Formats: sequence, structure tokens, C-alpha cells
Amino acid sequence: QVQLVESGGGLVQPGGSLRLSCAASGSIFIMNAMGWYRQAPGKQRELVAATTRGGSTTYLDSVKGRFTISTDNAKNTVYLQMNSLKPEDTAVYYCNAVGYGTNLHEYDSWGQGTQVTVSS
Repeated sequence: QVQLVESGGGLVQPGGSLRLSCAASGSIFIMNAMGWYRQAPGKQRELVAATTRGGSTTYLDSVKGRFTISTDNAKNTVYLQMNSLKPEDTAVYYCNAVGYGTNLHEYDSWGQGTQVTVSS
């Protein structure tokens, strides 16, 4: 079982920055990908950014050039640096990780979510 713990959300003014962190722990054998999703009230959950074990990354079009995803593989931690935040970035942000555990079973784990509010 793989657990994800997120931190770094909060209230920020438009144009400000936040850095989200997500640490994975448990019986991890291989981490194939880690990513960040978000869900705003009344909307579907959407992929914000993701990175794979091979180093490729993908971003939601609306955050390209403003958000950066990165990892510390030694710590099984993924970060999301969010700059030039806009009110429409307001949402609950969820961390996700997929891979294989030490029992060689596939896992698809989610964090508990962290609130990001962009408002003046």
C-alpha cells in the first residue's frame, strides 16, 4: 500500500506563488508516474501536470508557462511550483502516483487533497 501526503496549499493573492509537495511512502517498488490533479466546485477533476519515470512531463494548457512539476526521486516526492496564480486556479489539488508495489501489484494512489485559493 502506498500513501501520499500533500502539503503547501493555502490562500494567495492573484499573481502570487505557491509550492505544493507530495510525499509517497509505503511498499514502493517502482514509481511509474506522479502527478497533480485539481477539482473546482461544480467541475470535474482535471489533470494539471504529470511526470513519468522516464522524465517526460505534461501540463494542462492553461497552466503551461506558469506551473512546473518536479520530483525528488530519492525522497519519492513530487512538487508543483505554481507562479502567476489566477482566481481560476482555485481548487482542491490532489496528488496521484502509479506504479508497482513490492508485492508486484499495481497501485494507483491518491492524496487527501490540499485547498488552493487565489483571491484578493
